[in-house]
Amino acid sequence: MEIASLENQTIAEFVLLGFYNIPELHFLFFIVFTVVCAFIVIGNMLIIVVVISSQRLHTPMYFFLANLSFLEILYTSTVVPKMLEGFLQEAAISVTDCLIQFFIFGSLATAECFLLAVMAYDHFLAICYPLRYPLLMGPRWCIGLVVTAWLSGFMVDGLVVVLMAQLRFCGSKSIDHFYCDFMPLVVLACSYPRVAQVTMFVLSVVFRTVPFGLILTSYAHIVVTVLRVPAGASRRKAFSTCSSHLAILSTFYGTLMVLYIVPSAVHSQLLSKVFALLYTVVTPIFNPVIYILRNKEVHQALQRLLQVKKMETVG
Repeated sequence: MEIASLENQTIAEFVLLGFYNIPELHFLFFIVFTVVCAFIVIGNMLIIVVVISSQRLHTPMYFFLANLSFLEILYTSTVVPKMLEGFLQEAAISVTDCLIQFFIFGSLATAECFLLAVMAYDHFLAICYPLRYPLLMGPRWCIGLVVTAWLSGFMVDGLVVVLMAQLRFCGSKSIDHFYCDFMPLVVLACSYPRVAQVTMFVLSVVFRTVPFGLILTSYAHIVVTVLRVPAGASRRKAFSTCSSHLAILSTFYGTLMVLYIVPSAVHSQLLSKVFALLYTVVTPIFNPVIYILRNKEVHQALQRLLQVKKMETVG
């Protein structure tokens, strides 16, 4: 009777197990991911500051990039602190805070899908319609696309969270993950989670694959257009413009597809956590690494900004 009553008792908080099965590496992981988190925040903040301060970077491409950097900062700040806590002590989180974390993280992931599609569309217009590009991608249209991307993310995942908030959690309070994700949460539900599961699957398919389809279509047109250009500097510049975006896309969308659309492809929870690390920690690193170190315009703008600050300090 006591066991049955415990199993039916509603849970007030969860414990994020994280990488509990390799405790000997926890301190090393704490140091590594603390450094990585600091690099992500500082690097993406630098991109935002450089884009705002440099008049040359006041273009649609860098406006979208600054939004992506801001999104990556929020992304990392939502997940990594609890993961770091789990390396040092038991990472407890209330049910309400857990749902809030899932809502914010899921909304940002969906918003990033749309924002990456917007960036692909921007590249498509810039390369395929260079003469009409300033007219097609005006300031109001750019702002409208970004606002739509952000709102779409929070509206879509808001519906899932409303359904999850109606579930009752009892029995085990241990979440076998380093953040509050959908599948690890649903398996702990005592009430029937089928509606939430079906809704999550349908929304994941629609709002992950539709932007992905738009991205593929944009790049298909880009490839066709670029191949018509005689080999030389113009072709190299066109491919260089898109290569950075494609690097982010391949990692981000690859892991999302596996985890949320075909989760049966992941046969262990440890592998699921590794895939989750790819888009929560690895993908946000790409922005600073690719755009600061490889992008000449951002690199030069950063150097000019540092020189100005140095002169101001000396003066």
